Amino acid sequence: MARTAIVTGAASGIGRATKTLLEERGYRTVGVDLAGSDIDGDLSTPDGRTAAAHAALDAAGGSVDVVVACAGISAPIAKTLSINYFGVTEFLEALRPALAESSAPRVAITSSFSSLQPTIPELVDALLAGDEEQALQIGGAAAAQGPQAGFVNYSGSKRAISRWIRRVAPTADWAGAGIAVNAVGPGVVVTPMTAELIRDNKDMLDAQLPMPLNGHASAETVAGVLAWLVSEENSHVTGQTIYVDGGAEALLRGDDIYSALPDIGGEAPADAPA
Repeated sequence: MARTAIVTGAASGIGRATKTLLEERGYRTVGVDLAGSDIDGDLSTPDGRTAAAHAALDAAGGSVDVVVACAGISAPIAKTLSINYFGVTEFLEALRPALAESSAPRVAITSSFSSLQPTIPELVDALLAGDEEQALQIGGAAAAQGPQAGFVNYSGSKRAISRWIRRVAPTADWAGAGIAVNAVGPGVVVTPMTAELIRDNKDMLDAQLPMPLNGHASAETVAGVLAWLVSEENSHVTGQTIYVDGGAEALLRGDDIYSALPDIGGEAPADAPA
């Protein structure tokens, strides 16, 4: 029997590429977007998120195996927080009971390399606490200082979603129900909407986010990773953000991301593996 997938942000970019790829692999899909897909839904408001989740589940026939959450914006405004964070977490929470009924439920989310870029810790804390009003106040104050300062709304939303994944993935509600929850963290992705931006700012983008392996990615490249994360083959990967960034994360963060972790002093035990 075909697996059923709900894909948000399905009208364009990574969401559209993922929906297409899943259909090619035999999935039944229901796309959600503001317009241009199967279900029109506004994920920027609590009522809109709930309505979109219920409409998508109805369109799926009442059961779902996979949710791929790709809907998001990158504008340096507070609304980005509502769509990129709460538009993901509340939409998924609304569908979690139905996912738990699947024999192989999977969730994959589009985070970003920007989850590693500077943001405001208090903003991320407000998001993780579920305090949308407080988050919007902090994000709005940053946006009022201009686009450069307002970028924290995007990086903060992606930092928070990657942290939310790590928090919920191993819990009884998710892992205990067999639901794998992961994300991809794309670097620079070439889509019709970003092509002009990339062309006009290539040198700046390459300096900030160098991608030594094969350069900028296509939406289809990212979709391939999302499709594996939601496949039945993925039985044990959960809680992860996988950076689909041509090596940018490894290059910029370096080889030692473990310094903050405690080590055992002295020599290794004699029976330790080589």
